[in-house]
Amino acid sequence: MTIKGIDVSSSQPEGYKTSGSDFVFIKITEGTSYTNPKWTGQRRTARNAGLVTGFYHFARPGPMKPQADYFLSQINLADGDILVLDWEDPGVSGAWKDSWLRQVRTSAPGHKTLLYCNRDFWENRDTTSFAGDGLWIAEYNGKPGQPDIQHPWLFHQYTDTPMDTSIGNFKDKAELRSWSRPLVHLGHSA
Repeated sequence: MTIKGIDVSSSQPEGYKTSGSDFVFIKITEGTSYTNPKWTGQRRTARNAGLVTGFYHFARPGPMKPQADYFLSQINLADGDILVLDWEDPGVSGAWKDSWLRQVRTSAPGHKTLLYCNRDFWENRDTTSFAGDGLWIAEYNGKPGQPDIQHPWLFHQYTDTPMDTSIGNFKDKAELRSWSRPLVHLGHSA
């Protein structure tokens, strides 16, 4: 594991620091009424720096489909964009989480979906071990790339100082970019 990335939301500026990063996950929406007012500038910063880019939705209690639709309606997707569910609210069930990941995967074919959650949610709230195309686990254990879980993971958010930082379980940015861009989606036959 040699790649590192960050997580940005409205708490960070549009022109955040990208040096040393290979990827970024940007918060877009929460529930059905909040959209990060800085996300388009934050996406521009990521694209200009050549980062692999993902976008996430912070789940809130309530019907699942309107939240999935709201999230997707805010993004003009590009090849290789990764779509993430941020599962932190205890009022959102594991079944809801599974349904959202499946709905977004169906509605945005060719885009990888990830589940972001902390170790407690993964070990004590999840009952299906379904994480879409991969798990992004948050555990601030002081061991980058070594979360204390048994399940395979793709990203490990290991600190929030000075900002949320993750290690990607890919040998390099090219491997991550290849993973995030399925050949079928790019018009090639598999």
